[in-house]
Amino acid sequence: MILSIGLYAIEWGVPFAVGFVLLILVHECGHAVVLRREGIPAGAPVFIPFLGAVIAMRGMPRDAYVEAKVGLGGPVLGSLAAWAVLWAGHAAGSPMLVNIGHAGVLVNLFNLVPVAPLDGGRIAGAFSRRVWLWGYAAGVVALVLTRSPLLLVVLVAGLFTLWRRWNHPVPGYHDIPPRSRLAVGLAYAALVLALAFTLPVGLTVHPDLRS
Repeated sequence: MILSIGLYAIEWGVPFAVGFVLLILVHECGHAVVLRREGIPAGAPVFIPFLGAVIAMRGMPRDAYVEAKVGLGGPVLGSLAAWAVLWAGHAAGSPMLVNIGHAGVLVNLFNLVPVAPLDGGRIAGAFSRRVWLWGYAAGVVALVLTRSPLLLVVLVAGLFTLWRRWNHPVPGYHDIPPRSRLAVGLAYAALVLALAFTLPVGLTVHPDLRS
């Protein structure tokens, strides 16, 4: 975590680096809360500079519905924190807070792309595994347009996970009630739309993150 702050600070300054990393921490805490409620042991968040952070599950969810709830926990809590910082930035007239909040919104929205190992890939498996194919296709198009090294890493990891989970599914893992599928799908769509709606809010702020 300290290393991530130091490396981000070189590029964007200490205040932004601290705020950004704290928002990532809140996101990971969202996963941890749900894991604890579901009785799944978990490790501490591990920060990977410029790739975000991960929290390791030391046990398997009993089905895709539980996995989806774990996947949603991070973006839900992370998005609430990002929106709070964004609102505080506008209320206080602070470009720094607005930029931090905007970055948090962007990170949570990116994590909802339905490609494993992102949270969106875990969530989509509960309501339609076919969404993985659409998500991966969209990710490839985005990679061609942006040439993002981070997106390349995600897609390479996602390709292996997609092949393994599609061809070797755990028996009964995806056999969850239609009501649960609908609930996950609606929650996922609502969060994606809410984040997409608020994403442009911070785009007009002065780009100097050190101010």
